[in-house]
Amino acid sequence: MKAIDFCWMPCGNWLPGNKRLIIFFLMMDFLIVVAIVLAYLLDLCVGDPIHWPHPVVGFGRLIAGGEKRWNNGAHRLLKGACLAVGLIVGTGLFFGALMWLGRSVHPVLEAVLVFVFFFYGIANRTLVHEGRMVFQALDRQGLDAGRVQLSRIVGRDTSQLTPQQIRTAVLETMAENLSDGVVAPVFWFLVGGIPGMMAYKMVNTLDSMIGYKNDRYLLFGRVAARIDDVANYLPARITALLMALVTFSVRALQFIVKFGRLHSSPNSGFPEAALAGILNVRFGGPNVYHGILVEKPFIGIHARDIVNNDFRVAAYVNHAVCLVMVLLALVFQFV
Repeated sequence: MKAIDFCWMPCGNWLPGNKRLIIFFLMMDFLIVVAIVLAYLLDLCVGDPIHWPHPVVGFGRLIAGGEKRWNNGAHRLLKGACLAVGLIVGTGLFFGALMWLGRSVHPVLEAVLVFVFFFYGIANRTLVHEGRMVFQALDRQGLDAGRVQLSRIVGRDTSQLTPQQIRTAVLETMAENLSDGVVAPVFWFLVGGIPGMMAYKMVNTLDSMIGYKNDRYLLFGRVAARIDDVANYLPARITALLMALVTFSVRALQFIVKFGRLHSSPNSGFPEAALAGILNVRFGGPNVYHGILVEKPFIGIHARDIVNNDFRVAAYVNHAVCLVMVLLALVFQFV
């Protein structure tokens, strides 16, 4: 179907060809805007239901299969690099072809695909919900329940954590995953549409599965981890800036400058520093990850107890930043 031959308006056949073309593209933009809004609202309502199919589950299976087959013997660095690059490029090409097909069949089908995969691309409600569940488990069921609930969302050893350390871990994770789970996917949607968004989700999944500095993944996952660092470089800093802006926090900006680069990760320290500044608390310090003690610098200066109101502020920050990113995605449809 040629764009110029398609008409949405009953009177379209009476319009000059160039005006019909303009109307067509405006309606396409309108459909994409509706798709993004509906995807955002659906995430706000249901998050990521565990029984729903999810592309990231498929990504994980591909990564696990490749890791099982190739993470052995010699040349692990090269084999891991080939797996990471191949899966990322393949994901972008697959979703590029899928979106091209949808656009070729009908603009409504393209909008449906945007709705589905934009919904799967962001993870705002689930992040906030999981953090709330940890606070509630700790308050209502005790320390052991809080440790178990926290283990669902962090990679560190939770078996010896104190209530203060559990609450701190929740807020650190919410700040870091606001970048990984919300800002970065929408940022890459702005750059490359659904193919860019899904390629980023593959990058993030690779890092979460094989991007560890231990004997098993040190070589095999090195390239995946570096690609994740590059893909999150700008989104992490955008996240931190937006966190400061939605709370009008000058201290957050000061903490970003002072503490953002102290984290062992080139990116995670920036949103963590922003939230530490917003709440005037201290994050970081040594933690055990997969049986290995990792020395992490402190972010912030005020080592006070974390209280439930701190979680409510963090939840507001997550929702506000997510809304800003979605609004940017809408604006970009007409730029």
